[in-house]
Amino acid sequence: MLATAGKVRVFWQPGCTSCLRTKEFLTRNGVDYESINVHGNAAAMEELRKLGARSVPIVARGGEFVFAQTIGDVVKFLGLKVRPQERLSPEALMQKMELVLTSAARFIRQIPAPELDKPFRNRNRPIRVLAHHVYRIVEGFLESMDDGGLLTYERIMKDATISIRTGEDIARYGEGVLARAKQWWQAYPDHSCQRAMDTYFGQHPVHVVLERTVWHPAQHTRQLMLILETLGIPPDRPLSAVDLAGLPLPEKAWDED
Repeated sequence: MLATAGKVRVFWQPGCTSCLRTKEFLTRNGVDYESINVHGNAAAMEELRKLGARSVPIVARGGEFVFAQTIGDVVKFLGLKVRPQERLSPEALMQKMELVLTSAARFIRQIPAPELDKPFRNRNRPIRVLAHHVYRIVEGFLESMDDGGLLTYERIMKDATISIRTGEDIARYGEGVLARAKQWWQAYPDHSCQRAMDTYFGQHPVHVVLERTVWHPAQHTRQLMLILETLGIPPDRPLSAVDLAGLPLPEKAWDED
């Protein structure tokens, strides 16, 4: 139950990993909320801007809101008596990252070239952009770790698919990002990852941001498998529940609302 009264609103869009996870979490914990899909909805986007936000998911109540990129922030905002899922160690997260990014490259190489320019289901975004985004999430994190700059929404959403065109191009780009991530981890002095890091969704320990930097691409990689399955193409060595165990993923791969 909520600590105080007031209708909760969730601003979201299809294909958004944190959006789906947030809605599933609220439903699972008995929180009644108004679901507001901003995708292609000018009125909803204007409502979001009036709150002072530009990205989703947002959980709002009255004129206040919280970025819902971490469930812990949602729990605090709503005053819920819920214990968050135990976080994997940074070392284990880096192992999951390697597994996820390597698998994503396999799946991207399987997607037929004509399909890359098509959107998937209820999200008007080319599959090529989704595939690139899997790796841009990690690259943006590494850039902020290198230059000490704010991890902005724009940084992780940067789209370079104009120059990175084919599935093979994206897969090779991703393999380069993974190599850079492994080099960063080897050189990074604090493997406890407790230093504070500034992000667009608040200041958090590097451990928290690293977890998001791993589970976020993992969810999108599940979506790549779903795309292949929808096309009638069996994913090459698909990721299993065991492979992804310990990551705070949504139950579903795609939001169909």
